[in-house]
Amino acid sequence: MCYFRALPKPKTAAERKARLDIILAGLDRLYPNVTCALHHENAWQLLVATILSAQCTDERVNKVTPGLFAKYPTIADFAAVNQDELAQDIRSTGFFNNKARSIIGAARRVQDHFGGTIPRTMDEMLTIPGAARKTANVVLGTAYGIASGVVVDTHVQRIANRLDLTKNQDPVKIEQDLTKLLPQNRWILFSHQLIHFGRNICVARKPRCSDCPIAAICYAKDKLA
Repeated sequence: MCYFRALPKPKTAAERKARLDIILAGLDRLYPNVTCALHHENAWQLLVATILSAQCTDERVNKVTPGLFAKYPTIADFAAVNQDELAQDIRSTGFFNNKARSIIGAARRVQDHFGGTIPRTMDEMLTIPGAARKTANVVLGTAYGIASGVVVDTHVQRIANRLDLTKNQDPVKIEQDLTKLLPQNRWILFSHQLIHFGRNICVARKPRCSDCPIAAICYAKDKLA
């Protein structure tokens, strides 16, 4: 086993910007047109899928949602469903009681306060049950192309720290750090790229550094070949 020797850390603002440009270019080569892995046909379906994805893989969610949306094709159907029944429908995604409660609450909120349409602002999204900043950023960015922030999931949290783009562990503070570093027109794509990067290369255990195009500018302690 061998270890990569990283290039010296940048010391000036210009050097830090140049390093960030290398990171973005590397991600662009790997994932030039990547988007959200959750299958959906509209903003409501994406909201439901994102709520289900908490502590669950996208692959599992994508197996559950086709049948779920066939059984409950409208927001009104979700607003009217019995919570215990919905919980059983989504049982395999884990934390099913809490998720069922959130989805029903979200449906009722969207139906009663937003005329059955998913809102397009962060402030409004955050009034919907089950929609914290991560979920709101996913929906606004993917469904509407609105760059409201950077999605911070476990992959983004891990990789942002490995790449020395933040020193924080709190998702809200990490998002603040990333939005300061990145141009706003990169917020949506960057989130998707880092999530895919974290699943395929920069994995939690034994990262595949030999396949990484930006290994030479990574200072992570667990970097290896």
